[in-house]
Amino acid sequence: MKSAGTLHLIPVGMGEAAPAIWLPQAVQELAGRLTTYIAENAKTARTFLKLIGTTTPLQDITIHTLDNKADVKQMQSWLKPLLAGGEIGLVSEAGCPAVADPGAKVVAVAHTMGIRVIPWVGPSSILLSLMASGLDGQRFAFHGYAPVEPSARAKQLKTWEIDSLRNEQTQILIETPYRNDAMFDTLKQALKGNTRLCIARSLTTHDELVQTRTVSEWKALPVPDLSKKPTIFLFLAGR
Repeated sequence: MKSAGTLHLIPVGMGEAAPAIWLPQAVQELAGRLTTYIAENAKTARTFLKLIGTTTPLQDITIHTLDNKADVKQMQSWLKPLLAGGEIGLVSEAGCPAVADPGAKVVAVAHTMGIRVIPWVGPSSILLSLMASGLDGQRFAFHGYAPVEPSARAKQLKTWEIDSLRNEQTQILIETPYRNDAMFDTLKQALKGNTRLCIARSLTTHDELVQTRTVSEWKALPVPDLSKKPTIFLFLAGR
């Protein structure tokens, strides 16, 4: 009986930097030989494949779109050919697939089907920001998005700050880029002055900025340019 094939989890870039900076050559070569992909956005996937170069002409590569309409049956149909062997790639819009990313649903389905899943090395904005923050890298929690409504957002941030103090745990969150300024303002108003707050903007690009200051210090500094730029926010409550 032929063994099942493999679902490759392939990271993509987070900006305009050359692939050599953020993706090992062996992973580039692997990604370039695959003829079927699952992607959140087909256009973004094609841009990635064009950047790294492909063995098969780009127009002949199959890209399944993982949008909101894709259900388990759809994902099973995409993965079914792997039951007879072969390889399929899974990519995110940016960074690592299946981490704060809908690709996790595809990975879950692959496991139920007995398909091998291989994660490959590449950029993760969450880990890169934690590495560069100087905050606690042994105990941390990633929350994804905070509430959009201002008062609910402030309340949630204060709750996470209490957790940070109690557990000595770094709190990590993201925001839709056009709401970054509002998030930064709420963080400064909701958190205590001695809480250390890190801003990690546009990682791996020429516009990268990583700075950690106390909330009190941030209030006295010029507001960094975060508008419409991918940003990770991290904080650790002071004692």
